Amino acid sequence: MNTSPVLTSVQDGIGTITLNRPEARNALNQAMRPALAAAVAQMRDDAQVHTVILTGAGGAFCSGGDISQMMDASQAGLPWRQRMRSLHQWFPELVNLEKPVIAAVDGPAFGAGLSLALAADFVLCTRRAKFCAVFGRIGLVPDLGAMHMLPRIVGLQKAKELVFTARTVQAEEARSLGMVYEIVEDGEALQAAAVALARRFGEASTAAIGMAKTAMNQAFELDARAMAELEAYAQTMCRGSDYHQEAVQRFKDKQPTRFDWDRAP
Repeated sequence: MNTSPVLTSVQDGIGTITLNRPEARNALNQAMRPALAAAVAQMRDDAQVHTVILTGAGGAFCSGGDISQMMDASQAGLPWRQRMRSLHQWFPELVNLEKPVIAAVDGPAFGAGLSLALAADFVLCTRRAKFCAVFGRIGLVPDLGAMHMLPRIVGLQKAKELVFTARTVQAEEARSLGMVYEIVEDGEALQAAAVALARRFGEASTAAIGMAKTAMNQAFELDARAMAELEAYAQTMCRGSDYHQEAVQRFKDKQPTRFDWDRAP
């Protein structure tokens, strides 16, 4: 059995990152953080990877930070601040990864686990999945970008409710709030659904999706003029790509496009 805290694999253009501390419901400890950073960098730099699946082992996604390590008095004050800041040296790489990211959530996505799920472009979950900004239960504020992402997904008032109450959100409510893209029945179906969704991006232009994602991730921070500049830059880059030139030629030759979501299985 592989005891690495984070496992990675690549098959048929789909990269998978698996949080691998099932005995602790995949709680984030000090060993997992650099391993996650390395995994995200691997998926970013592998040109063969067109879509990334983020999931957890053993029937849990991620139960949050490892509370046992929070009791370490040596990590108080400035050392703790540095530890928290180090999270934001790699987490934005996941949020802004220029490839579609699918979170496959089974069981709890609590605390930092909620943040990891929200970092994905699409969240698939089982009916036993649970989401919680649990920080308030132990007198902390949300971290790992949750206070930035959650209001953008569910709205400010609902985000405040979820943070202030630290209540658990079941799968159906999470879907109604826009946190979840699709619900499947169980863990086995979850993996199959994540792979099936990932495969549908196999013939898409990774570059075009990546630049669109980068631009849209700035939509709440930039005004219309700045967004127009990003649009102009991205479109210029895409117009010169081999993918676009091939697509134009296919149109001239009356051939179907390589990527057509409506025709995909």
